[in-house]
Amino acid sequence: MTTTHLLYLHGFRSSPQSAKARQMAAHVAQHHPGVTFWCPQLPPSPKAAMELVAQGIAPWRGAAMAVIGSSLGGFYASWVAQHKGCPSVMLNPAVHPARDLARYIGEQTTWHDPAERFYFQPEYIDELRALDTAGQPPAAPEMAIIAKGDEVLDWREMVARYPQARLVVQEGGEHALANFSDYLPQVTEFLALA
Repeated sequence: MTTTHLLYLHGFRSSPQSAKARQMAAHVAQHHPGVTFWCPQLPPSPKAAMELVAQGIAPWRGAAMAVIGSSLGGFYASWVAQHKGCPSVMLNPAVHPARDLARYIGEQTTWHDPAERFYFQPEYIDELRALDTAGQPPAAPEMAIIAKGDEVLDWREMVARYPQARLVVQEGGEHALANFSDYLPQVTEFLALA
C-alpha cells in the first residue's frame, strides 16, 4: 500500500516552522507532489491537539496515510497510529511526557517566536496520561529514529518503549536531530510515499 497522506506532528513549544517539519514538507513537495502533507500548529492542550488532528484526518483512510512525530509529537504520533491503524515514524519521541512535562506547568514561550507565550495548565498532565498507548501492541509498522546524545530525553527509555519498531539508533546527535535530512530516504522508503 502506498501512502498518499502524511501528517507531521511537532514537539512541545515547537511549531510547523521547525527545521524537521520544513525539511519534510520540502522533501514531499519536491519528490512526492501527489502526497497530501499536513503539519498543523498544535494547541498546548493535549486533548485539544488530538481533537484538532482527529478532525483534520477524519476523511483520510488509515491504510493510505502515515504519521511522523518529533519529541512530544512522537508521543502523539503513536496515539494517531493506534487510532488510524497507520504506519508511524517517531523522531526522539517523548515516552513519559506526563512525568517529564510536569515541571513545565506555567507560562512558556515558543521556540520559533519567543514573543509568543502560552500557559501549560496542570490538567494537561492528565490529558497526556489519557493519550498514552504504551503497552499496546502497535496497530501498524513503526520506525523510531533515536539519538543517543539527546540532551532532553533518555535514549534508553525511547528504545525500550518501541520494542517492535524498526530502530535507527544514532551515536551522539542531539534532541533536535540536526541531521534529519540524512534520514529522509529511509523515512520515505519506510512510509512508501506515493
